[in-house]
Amino acid sequence: MLFEQLTQLSGLSGYESKVRAFIHEQVLPYADEITTDAIGNLIVLKKGTGENKKRIMAAAHMDEVGFQVIKIEKDGLIRVKFLGYSHVRSAFMSRVVFTNGTVGVVCSSVPPDELKHFTQLYIDIGLSSEAEVKQHVNVGDNAVYLGAFTEVGGGNVVSKAIDDRVGCYMMIEALKGLEACYNDVYFVFTVQEEVGCRGAVTSAERIKPDIGLAVDITPAHDRPGDLTGSNTVGAGAAIKVSDTSVICDEELVATLVKCSKEHQIPYQLDVIYVGGTDASSINQSSFGVKAAGLSVVTRYPHTANTLVNMGDVEASIKLLKLFVNEAFSF
Repeated sequence: MLFEQLTQLSGLSGYESKVRAFIHEQVLPYADEITTDAIGNLIVLKKGTGENKKRIMAAAHMDEVGFQVIKIEKDGLIRVKFLGYSHVRSAFMSRVVFTNGTVGVVCSSVPPDELKHFTQLYIDIGLSSEAEVKQHVNVGDNAVYLGAFTEVGGGNVVSKAIDDRVGCYMMIEALKGLEACYNDVYFVFTVQEEVGCRGAVTSAERIKPDIGLAVDITPAHDRPGDLTGSNTVGAGAAIKVSDTSVICDEELVATLVKCSKEHQIPYQLDVIYVGGTDASSINQSSFGVKAAGLSVVTRYPHTANTLVNMGDVEASIKLLKLFVNEAFSF
């Protein structure tokens, strides 16, 4: 399954080359133009034929959260920093895999109830000396969570890197389904979103879109956690209204809602007060761009075991195809 293949690739922020190569191969038969820019964004153009067509930039990021080695201690423990944000306690005791295949476990220098900061985390690969470890891992090496793609109950799946390989999957499937398109649609598979939405900055400046749409995940609120809101797994595509970084354009939000209602696509309105997506970078590019977000609600994001509902994913793909085919009047 394409979605599963995407999640199991390793693509830490700034090191997305394997993901980019895989996506390039998938989209090649369906694209009119493909460009890779200097920092690694993959820009895939589907040309439109509409009389009043717009330039639409849909962005899903290829990178995932993970770890980078900063020091090998004398006892063989590997000191790391986060690349992209993870909860310290959810990282603790997770398995990770380095680029060369070496597997380790995230451990701590303090008892679990005293664990508060990422500087207290280490990776243990089972060896007990600096010299032994350096035969396998060195400073600057990268590790991502080890989390198999697994079907669970209720039409849900669990995996690492669902943020945002699910968005990449949705855009690939939408592109495949667009035999003809009204607008010029730039499907941009961005880099380094997890460390500050950096890829969307440069790609938006290159494309200069009329409309921006971030295709990403959003946190669920239907289980106890550290956030409060209305997002529910299994309740349909999530149409972003606002988050920490962006207030979405009212007209675009209304268009997404209209498309959902007209085509009986289940949807929910997504309002969160912590978090952001590539929509913010597109929104603030050039002289300002109308921006919105289409998300999939997930439980346990930025962990090895993120959960998403496949019905929500399918609903979001349908809505994405409809949205980019709209004849916008502005």
